[in-house]
Amino acid sequence: MIIRNGKTTHLIGKSVSYIMHESETGELLHFYFGRRIADRDYSLMTGEWHETLGSGANEFSLEPYPQEYPAYGYTDMRSPAYQIVNRYGNTISRMRVKEYIVHKNSAVQTEGMPCLFKGENNADTLEVVMYDDAIDMEIRLYYIVFEEYDIIARHAVILNRSTDAAKLYSAYSANLELPMGGYDMIYFTGAWAREMNMQRTRIEPGMRYEAENARGISGHHMNPFVMIASRDATEASGEVYGLSLIYSGNHSTVAKTDQLGQLRVQQGINPMQFAWTMMPGESFTTPQSVLCFSSDGFGGISREYHKLYRNNLMRSRWTHRERPILINNWEGTYFDFNEEKLLKIAKRAKEAGIELFVLDDGWFGRRDGDNSSLGDWVPDERKLPNGIKGLAEKINALGMKFGLWFEPEMVSPDSDLYRAHPDWAIHVPQRRGVTARWQYLLDLSRDEVCEYVIEAVSDVLRTANVEYVKWDMNRGMSDMPYPGYAHEYVLGYYRIMDAITSAFPEVLFEGCCSGGGRFDPGVLAYMPQIWASDNSDAVARMKIQYSTSMCYPVSAISTHVTASPNHQNGRITTLKTRADTAYAGTFGYELDITHATDEEMDEIRKQIALRKQIDRLVHEGELHRLASPFEGEYCTWELVSQDKKHAFVFTCKILSVASSRAPRIKLMGLDPDKRYIDKLSGRVYEGDLLMRRGLRVSYAQEDFATEILELEQV
Repeated sequence: MIIRNGKTTHLIGKSVSYIMHESETGELLHFYFGRRIADRDYSLMTGEWHETLGSGANEFSLEPYPQEYPAYGYTDMRSPAYQIVNRYGNTISRMRVKEYIVHKNSAVQTEGMPCLFKGENNADTLEVVMYDDAIDMEIRLYYIVFEEYDIIARHAVILNRSTDAAKLYSAYSANLELPMGGYDMIYFTGAWAREMNMQRTRIEPGMRYEAENARGISGHHMNPFVMIASRDATEASGEVYGLSLIYSGNHSTVAKTDQLGQLRVQQGINPMQFAWTMMPGESFTTPQSVLCFSSDGFGGISREYHKLYRNNLMRSRWTHRERPILINNWEGTYFDFNEEKLLKIAKRAKEAGIELFVLDDGWFGRRDGDNSSLGDWVPDERKLPNGIKGLAEKINALGMKFGLWFEPEMVSPDSDLYRAHPDWAIHVPQRRGVTARWQYLLDLSRDEVCEYVIEAVSDVLRTANVEYVKWDMNRGMSDMPYPGYAHEYVLGYYRIMDAITSAFPEVLFEGCCSGGGRFDPGVLAYMPQIWASDNSDAVARMKIQYSTSMCYPVSAISTHVTASPNHQNGRITTLKTRADTAYAGTFGYELDITHATDEEMDEIRKQIALRKQIDRLVHEGELHRLASPFEGEYCTWELVSQDKKHAFVFTCKILSVASSRAPRIKLMGLDPDKRYIDKLSGRVYEGDLLMRRGLRVSYAQEDFATEILELEQV
């Protein structure tokens, strides 16, 4: 709901308020974002901003004012939301309100990029037109508010109304001004096979804190999701602000406290190596930043993003469907396979109840290692004499679905595609191109390259019954030919994704980028699940899955049971531990199941049956994180159905300690007046005791011991 009350505009969500006020001189000032408050005339309360800065005021200063989209240089010397070099060669800008437009029951879309859609929910969009008549530039600020959620989605469109070219050097999607107080910044760092390390740092006065990535993709190194929390905020309590960017490229979230103690937070495209020329009449659209507020700690933020992204971002027909249990051949065979070996794995997997066979890298060109053939999406007849079509038919005849791996954004120097079109690889003409993993990136800023990728992938999907696609990307960007190129690349990627997923709506697409290098909302808009990390070790995955769930739905986290010892870190864990950890995600296996014993096959059958029993919890349940693997020797999470009748609990004692007793686990989200039976053990528990006194689990006396409960109301 959007209420205009004089110079004040009030956006009201499920239980939040976002209020802005237009000053007497036309500046758009930020008044409040937090727990919902009543609507009234707030104009009289803006007097608190009129403060002298110590040197006396001659006319006017924006320095003490919280603003919706601030500039740098016109009396405000803090971090700007945008910088435009105008026709006079300077970056001074003073945008003032020209018009308010309310789009009732509408979620205005961002051009060329994924964003939230209204769906069956109630949404309104406020459009504020800002104008600087001295330089003939216009900025349109968009705010989407949903009645069902505690979020505000923001983006900006910058238009050059002048008769001269203008250059944009930065354009954040959102600017958020928070009042004086103590805040922490929570962000997620990492590296390949070590993604989503949750970090928490105290925001101190005068220091600039930036969570950013400039590698061309959203990145293993820093996820485009940040939380700003009160110092006392925990998983279940305290005020927390979330900022999640729907974007798959270079990103930045900046937080800095000014000399008056006010905190300014900005999120959007990373200004590093960004520049965009706007000719007369041209515009630039920023990606969408989704702001969220919760007074129920990190868990409140998570559950809000989970519901929003499942219902109003993820467009796939598979978003709410039960996903097939898959087996991927990669860690079972790597490049060393033929049709006979693949069919042996598929037949054994079928016996265990697995429903989807996925053929990973190595099926095309002459791909016997990672040093050739990317771009040549033609089956290798040495390995697959009947082609992809023939293999898919044989897999289907077993009663299984068939899936296929692609890495369409890449080209190998040793490939027919590169020999025909060397200029299609991203390069700087004056320098020798740099390969990583023996490959180049294709130049997705070019129409003909995008068309080739669309047609090459589509041709395979048209000629064979491929029902699942794993879309990989195994190197970051380099050799960017000019500032702003990275954004052009992302727009090309979205164009390709939109074309292919629209043409094949029944195909289940999974995102991957050397694991979690592109785990972001932009990918989720097209693909309902993403491979969270190439590190499939269960113990490492507890941290990765725990922190990934801070923003992203559990149903979007792709989780596999792999071999032991683990191929990435050599750790030995039981089949039970590996499966228990993987249940809270899109479950599957990645190993050579032909080596499984009869006992292991029986265990796998039981694992698949259990995972199917809790499928609705994974797709629709509310997540509660109960013990953090970042803070102690235990990791515990819980999924609870919306009606509180069904719950799944996972807990792990990471390292065994002698002469110790496990702490009680206090469950959340249950009905305290109901009784629950654990379907796995037959024990009956009282809801209030489970939540208030807690449950003590008896772990095996070994490292990495896990226990699970499936609770159902009696």
